[in-house]
Order: sequence, then structure tokens, then C-alpha cells
Amino acid sequence: MDKFFKISERGSSVKTEIFAGITTFFAMAYIIFVNPNQVAAEGANGWLVGLGADPVAMGKIWNSVYIASIIVAIIGTLLMAFVAKMPFAQACGMGLNSFFCTIFVSGAFFAGADVITGYQSGLVVVFLSGVVFLILSVTGLRKYIAISLPECLKKSISAGIGLFIALIGLKNAGIIEDNPYTFVQFFDFHGRISSIGTEVDGVVTTSFDVWRQCVPVLVAILGVFIIAALARRGLKASVIIGILISTVLYWAMMWEVPSFDVSGISQSFKDFGEIGFLGVFNGDAWSALVDSSYIGGIFSAIMLVVAFCLVDMFDTLGTIYGTATSAGMLDENGDPISLDQAMLCDSIGTVSGAVLGTSTCTTFVESASGVGAGGRTGFASVITAACFAVCLFLSPLASIVPSCATAPALIYVGVLMSKNFAKVDMDDMGSAVPAFLTLIMMPLTYSISNGIGIGAISYTVIALFTGKFKKKDIIVAIIALLFICKFVTVTM
Repeated sequence: MDKFFKISERGSSVKTEIFAGITTFFAMAYIIFVNPNQVAAEGANGWLVGLGADPVAMGKIWNSVYIASIIVAIIGTLLMAFVAKMPFAQACGMGLNSFFCTIFVSGAFFAGADVITGYQSGLVVVFLSGVVFLILSVTGLRKYIAISLPECLKKSISAGIGLFIALIGLKNAGIIEDNPYTFVQFFDFHGRISSIGTEVDGVVTTSFDVWRQCVPVLVAILGVFIIAALARRGLKASVIIGILISTVLYWAMMWEVPSFDVSGISQSFKDFGEIGFLGVFNGDAWSALVDSSYIGGIFSAIMLVVAFCLVDMFDTLGTIYGTATSAGMLDENGDPISLDQAMLCDSIGTVSGAVLGTSTCTTFVESASGVGAGGRTGFASVITAACFAVCLFLSPLASIVPSCATAPALIYVGVLMSKNFAKVDMDDMGSAVPAFLTLIMMPLTYSISNGIGIGAISYTVIALFTGKFKKKDIIVAIIALLFICKFVTVTM
């Protein structure tokens, strides 16, 4: 095993890889529940049903996506383990799942069409984008695109992802929240405390109600301090220990015992077999791409395929470059090792996800948490996949760890990855501006690919106007044009 995964060669150990794999799983376990909620508009009791959608159909979609999400995570992560031999995990990407629901599921409902057909037509788009992705990977074009990125973008991608996943952690824990005037704000402790004794809809807010609202924020903040303190003492398992301590603190401070309910597992498998698995090959779903009112015809279908492909490609490239850079797993040219294999695994994962019945599967940015815990080989991915396999039948185990307990890991890894921005040449505006826009637009647009796209556009425009556009920049210019088309034709 040590020889196959090159554990010793990469300066790791079996124990460290196990901790790293578990850390990655806990950091991304939320996707098991979040993905079906996003794709199926929260299922039989969700907001779309509240507007009049068929609760039975929406429940079937939720169940199908739930099972498919776990299976595709297992498949994709094992591919990373045995083909790429890298500590990366795959699962259904955030952002694309919401977009999937908006266009295909809720889109079908508002157009008066069958939501299950809408769901399956979305799978067709994901499938086609995955096939394009696979062709690019097999022919080597995808790697060529990756290594053609200018150095300023490569170096800023890692730092941008750091900010992005830190934002995810801060948001998941409630440390930052919406503000209609300032866009975001720090959790309003004063406002919560001041609400004690007030009456809303006949219910009086108690001090215990306010305490329960504050607990996730307090736990997340303490979790960051715990991980940082343990890491400073040189403890490699600082991240996973921080997650476990935060979990215990959460349930203790909430004065609750976590519940276990596995009663709905059999129905989930049944719905998965009926509408999700192989649903992509339903003839009505393919017909819907051409004539459905909620997709808009063949041109819109083509642009949707391109959009899904672009987002998947650059989310993956960004994640791989970012995590590999933070782990020092780069070749002599500054590109991630096993880049070809990782890209191939990701494209196969996307196709597999469509066949199984879920939205785009991609390399997960939370893999950085496992890398931050010391993961350096594919054995960490084997452990992550094994954890997902357990959740296929014992899903409540994953729900025991609240998002406020995994948020500290994301914030801490954000700190680790941000240091890479220091390598950008800030004296050269041709590098500084594209790098900064890549950095800042990832968290602000909640998308890795948008950050890369805006960075590519700015790099190309500046190079053209300053007369420094070179032959090697043609690929970046093509990427910029594709993203311009995406921004104009598709809202994401």
C-alpha cells in the first residue's frame, strides 16, 4: 500500500492519511443533504411544493438525488484515489446544483411541464457537458488549457479559493450574515440579545431561544482558535480534532442529543431506481432540450452545455491548482502532479453523475481541508470514499457533525491558502490587476470559475492594450471570449 500510493515518498504516513481523509469527509459531508435540497427545491416539503408543485414528484426527485449524490461521490473519489493517486474528493458542485434546479426543475414547474421530465432533461445537459469534458481530457486539450494559464492567475487561484472556502465556512456558521445596507455584516449579538422578551406572531422570544441562535457562531469561532492553537503546537491532526471538539461543544451547548432516523432509506433507493438511475436516457428528456419552453430551444440548450462545461472545467482546475499548490505537490513547471489523471477522473465523475441522476460532479474545494490536515496521497481519498459509503445506509452519522463544526476547518484552510497570493508580482499591473480580480471575484460571485473567467478577461484586455499580447496568450483569450459568451447568455 505504501508503495502504491507513495505515502512515504510524499512525506506522509498511514495515520496522517486516515486523519486527512476523515477531515475532508467531515468538511464536505453537508453536500449529502444540501445537494438534494438544492436540486429538488427541498423536496416534498420545500418551497416549490408551497407554490403548487406535486409533493410526490418532488419527493421522488429528492430521494433520487440523495442516493445519487452519495454514489457519485464514492465513484469520483475512488477514481481520484486509484487513478490520479491524489488526496482529492469529488461530489456534486455547489452553485451548479442551484442553477440546475432553477433552469430544469422549477423551470419545468413554472412552464406547466412535468418536473420529473425537467429533472431528467437537466441530466441530459450534464451528461453532454461531461462528454465534452471527457473528450477534452482524453485528447490532452484540457491539460494544455490548464498549463497555458498565465502565472499571475495560477498563483492567485489558490489564494482566491482560500477566500472562497473561508467565506463558505463563515456563512455556514452564521458568523457573517445578510445586511440590506452593507451587503454583509458580523453576526448581530446585540440585536439577538435585545430581542429577548419581544413578541412575534404571538410567540415571546426567550433567552434560551437567543442562546440557541448564538451557539453555532460561538462554536465556530472557538473552533478556529482551537485548530490554530493545535496547529501552532505542531499537531498534524489539528483540523480533525478541532472538528470533533467543536461537534461535542455544539451538542453540549445546545443541550441536545443528536437523533438517528433511517426509516426513509428504502424509499430513497426505490425512487433512485425509478427516475434517477439511467433517467438521462429517457426520450422525453432529450426532446425537451429542443422544444421545451423552460429551456428555450436548441441554441439555449447548447449554451447551457457550454456553461456547465466551463464551470466544471475551471472549478476543477482552480481546485486542483489551489490544493496542490498549498500542499507543495507541483512539478518543475509549477503545475500539479498527476494533472492529466485528475482531470480524467473529474470528467468521468461528471458523466457518472448524470447517469446516476444528479447534477455535475466535480473535484471538491473542501479537499483542501484534508490537504491542510496533511493528506498527500490517494489513500486519503480511499478513506473519504469509505466514509461516504457508510452514509449511504447510515446517513444520520453525517448529520451529527453540524456545519458550525466543519466551518472552522474551512476558515483555517483559507488562511493557509491565502499566503500564495504573496507570490504575485504586484508591481506589474498586467499581473496584479488580473490576479486581484481573480482573488476577489471568487468569493464575491460565489464561484471559482467566475473568478478565473474575469481574471482571464482582464489579463487579455490589458495585454492587448499594452502591446504585450503574445502567441502563448491565445488560449487565455479564447477562455476570455467563452466566459464573455457565458456571462451574456447565461445567468449564473
